[in-house]
Amino acid sequence: AMKMEHTIAAPIDGVVEELLYAPGDQVVEGAELLKLVVQ
Repeated sequence: AMKMEHTIAAPIDGVVEELLYAPGDQVVEGAELLKLVVQ
């Protein structure tokens, strides 16, 4: 299988608090991928 890497940009500066999906999960377009804590 081909491995892909994607850049994710956030509108704020912060630290990742929680990942909402695991590697291999299928994700629909527009889904929230993670939770950020604002810095």
